[in-house]
Amino acid sequence: MTTETHTGSTDDPLPVEGADHLDAIVDEHDVVLVDFFATWCGPCKMLEPVLENLAGETDAVVAKVDVDDHQQLAGAYGVRGVPTLVLFADGEQVEQHTGALPADQLRDLIEGYTE
Repeated sequence: MTTETHTGSTDDPLPVEGADHLDAIVDEHDVVLVDFFATWCGPCKMLEPVLENLAGETDAVVAKVDVDDHQQLAGAYGVRGVPTLVLFADGEQVEQHTGALPADQLRDLIEGYTE
């Protein structure tokens, strides 16, 4: 359990409601990890508890984009497979990875931009 308070409930992954919403999340927070996922995707389901833990344990905000609901947004980021993870730091896209990454690798990736 964290003792920090964040604006908006950022200890849980935030569902993204569209391109403007994603832009607002990226603008409001220093480090944002965006998970482009699909509900039918097995690796996405395996990654979900990892991302929930990272949202609570790190200073990064985790945002989730359902590619079936937001196909144009996924296309704008060149998402060709799910899960695709896009990391933003200080409003800029700094990393993009396709496939489920292990928790320790994701934590190291985030901490590289939050320290």
